[in-house]
Amino acid sequence: MSLIGIYEKATPKDVTWLERLQFAGQLGFDFVEMSVDETDERLSRLDWSRRQRKEVIDAIHQTGIKILSMCLSGHRRYPFGSEDREKRAQAMTIIKKAVDLASDLGIRCIQLAGYDVYYEEKSLSSREWFVENLQEAVAIASSKGIVLSIEIMDDPFINSITKFLAIKEQIPSPYLQVYPDLGNLSAWPENDVGYELEKGIAAISQIHLKDTLAVTADFSGKFKGVPFGDGCVDFDGCLKLLKRLNYNGPFVIELWSETSDDPKAEIEAAKRFLLPKLKEANYIA
Repeated sequence: MSLIGIYEKATPKDVTWLERLQFAGQLGFDFVEMSVDETDERLSRLDWSRRQRKEVIDAIHQTGIKILSMCLSGHRRYPFGSEDREKRAQAMTIIKKAVDLASDLGIRCIQLAGYDVYYEEKSLSSREWFVENLQEAVAIASSKGIVLSIEIMDDPFINSITKFLAIKEQIPSPYLQVYPDLGNLSAWPENDVGYELEKGIAAISQIHLKDTLAVTADFSGKFKGVPFGDGCVDFDGCLKLLKRLNYNGPFVIELWSETSDDPKAEIEAAKRFLLPKLKEANYIA
């Protein structure tokens, strides 16, 4: 049986970590995926004191709900591929601090967004800076036994497992893996989803469960906020295929209901859609 987690941004925002883990446990989840995004508020977690870290560790022990992964999207603001030397330096500071925090909290996987740059113009140089700094980041993470896992994105830079594998060939480390988002992977019409999952199975560390609206010639796609079942993802086919490939790693349900009037209701709706499919594929009892 696989572990099923919930993304932190699906849970109520203004609560303590003890309350958040209790909330996740009450809804039947095995773990929470922490968010360290580009806001000052969440980036400040990288500078938590020993006391603050111990409070989170104590909450994990009290509830039995772990924080197994970290979504580190702060690099959108400070990207590895930036033409700005200071931003690249800040990107490396962020990954060093994130690895230290992960090590302290028992987080095993840091998910990195597959962007060379986000707010800047892409170029061959931005790709080169990305690869060079990712290589250093993998060395930093591997020294503490933390896996860096690149998410398949809503951006052409790494929007397929094939493109990730081209990067991995240049950084052949067991501490660099891929984190497919089934929604993002399915939204790009050039992707043969079954082929992509088959080709990348040996490098998949975790999987995001999310629905999306597909990119077309006159529509840029919708990658967030699509209710489960209203999008283009063939969840039954994906899960059946993953089971045949013997994927038994964690799944994370990805929602952005933290500011919703009723996050619990949105999560329960997602569960009603996904849990029967996970059960049918023999991922949960």
